[in-house]
Amino acid sequence: MAVEVLLDAGVVTRCRRRVHLDHEPIPRDVPLTPPDPAAEQRIADARTHRARISEWLRVDTEGSWAVIPGELPAAERRRLTREALDDGVSYVWGALLPSDDEAGRRGGVELLVRASSGYAPVLVVRHRVTDPGQGARTTVLPTVDPDAAVVDTTRRPRSQPRDQLRLAHARRLLQAAGYAEPHRAVGGVVGLDADVVVWHDLTAPTWPGHRSALREYDDRFADRLAVARAAATRAEALAVPSRILECKRCPWWPVCEAELRQARDVSLVVRGEDAVELRNAGISTVDKLAALDPAEESPIQWTGAPFADAVALARAWLADLTVVRRVETVHVPRADVEVDIDMESFGDAGAYLWGCLLSGADIGVERGYRAFATWEPLPTDDEARSFARFWAWLTDVRERATAAGLSFRAYCYNALAENRWLYGSVERFAGRDGIPEREELRRFTESPEWVDLFRSVSEQFLCARGKGLKVVAPVAGFSWRDPEAGGEASMRWYRDAVGMDGGVPDPAQRERLLRYNEDDVRATYALRTWMSDEAGHAVPFMGQL
Repeated sequence: MAVEVLLDAGVVTRCRRRVHLDHEPIPRDVPLTPPDPAAEQRIADARTHRARISEWLRVDTEGSWAVIPGELPAAERRRLTREALDDGVSYVWGALLPSDDEAGRRGGVELLVRASSGYAPVLVVRHRVTDPGQGARTTVLPTVDPDAAVVDTTRRPRSQPRDQLRLAHARRLLQAAGYAEPHRAVGGVVGLDADVVVWHDLTAPTWPGHRSALREYDDRFADRLAVARAAATRAEALAVPSRILECKRCPWWPVCEAELRQARDVSLVVRGEDAVELRNAGISTVDKLAALDPAEESPIQWTGAPFADAVALARAWLADLTVVRRVETVHVPRADVEVDIDMESFGDAGAYLWGCLLSGADIGVERGYRAFATWEPLPTDDEARSFARFWAWLTDVRERATAAGLSFRAYCYNALAENRWLYGSVERFAGRDGIPEREELRRFTESPEWVDLFRSVSEQFLCARGKGLKVVAPVAGFSWRDPEAGGEASMRWYRDAVGMDGGVPDPAQRERLLRYNEDDVRATYALRTWMSDEAGHAVPFMGQL
C-alpha cells in the first residue's frame, strides 16, 4: 500500500533534512529541542493580528462572508470551504482547501476573495510588506479586490519570498479544486501596518534568473515532496544533515548535531553551498579541511569565507578556540570621548529603548549608563519622544567634545540593526520636535564617528562558534548578569514590562530590560577595550595554527 504524503506550504522554505526527519517513520532516541517560547509568542501575536483584521473587514466590506472555524476537524473545514466556494461567497475566511492527493499538496489560507473569474488568495501576516518607494500594486483597506489594484506611488514591495511562495501554494490548490482564476495568478498580502493589500503577480519574472514565484515554488515543492516520500517509504535518504542558519531554531537540531559531530562534518565550520562543494570534492570532515595547505590552490570556488579563513576556522575548531586573529595587529578606532550604544526593538513594531554608555574625557556630562525609553506598548507615538531625547543627548555630547577640542566616537555591535531604527525613526516621525533631518543623520552614520564593532570583529577575527556579541564578548572576559540574557528572552520580558497582553505592566521586567541593555553596552565597551589592549597577544594568529 502506497504511503500518502501531503505537504503544506511551509516545506518550500524549510531545510530538506528537516522535511526528511518530519516524515521518517523511525523514532529517534534523542530529545528534541523544546518549542521556543518567543517563537510561540510570535505565533500567538500573529493569530491575534489576524483575528483583528478579520473582525474589521467583516464589518467594513460589502459582500457575503463565510468564516470557517479553525477549531473544527480538518475534514469539516474543507467541506465548509468547498460549500462556500460553490455558493460564490465573496469572502471566505479561514479557508482550508481540498487536498490535492495526486500532487501531495494540502493547506489553506487566511482569506479567499472572489474576483472577476475565480478566487484569489490573501495572506494576513504580522510583518511589514512594503517599504517607502513606488511600484507596488495595492488596494487601500478595507478594499480587498485585486481588480481594484493600482500602482502605488508611495510604496514598493518589501522582499518577502516566503509570502509569495505561500500564495503560490494556495494558487495550486485552488487550481486543483477548480476555483482559481483561469487567466491570471495574483495573490494579496496584508501586513503588520494593515493599511493596504499588496497584490503580487505570481507569474511575473521577479525572482533570480527571471523566474516567477510559481516556477520557483513548483521546483522547490517537487524537491521537498521527493524528500518526504523517500523518508516515508524508508527509501534512500535524499537529504543529509548539514549545518545552516535554520538549525538554531529547528526542533531536530539535537539529532543533526549528534550526527554531524560524530562524522566531524565540514559544515560544523563551513556552512551553505561551500560545505556541499567541499563534500563533492572529497573534503567531508573538519579534519580534512584543517589538513589543507591554504597557500595552495583552493579545491572549490568559495561563496563565503576565503579558502585560508576556512582552513584556519577548521584548525581553530579542532583546537577548541572560539576566536583566532586574521591580522597580526588588532586595531579599533578610539577617541577622547566615547559612547557605546545599543537599541532594543520589539519585532517590526518599533524601538522602545536606546541605551548609552558614556566614557572617556570629562565634558561636563555625567559618565556612565543612561537609557531613553518608552514604556507605552509599541507601536506608539511616544516612541518619537524617547528617540528625540536620545538624539538630543547624543548631539549634546558630540558638540561638547568638539567644543573642547576632543575627538568623539560612538560604537554599536552590528550597525544594520541600529541604523534600521535610526533611519526608521527619522522617517516615521519626521517633522516632530527633536527629530533630526535625514541628512543630519546620514552625516553621522556615514562618518568615522559611527563605529560598527561587529565589522571590526569580522575583519580582524575568525569566529569558530559565531560572531554574535553573546559569543565574542565572553572571550574578552565579559558576562551578562541575567542568565537568560538574549534577544528572544527580552521579547518576553518586554511584553510583561508594558502589559501588552492586557495584564498589569510589570516594573520588575522594566528593570530587567534596563539591566540587560546596560550589560549589552558594557559588553561592547569591554570587547573593544580588550581588542585595543590584550587581543593582540591573547588570541592566536591564524598563521600560527
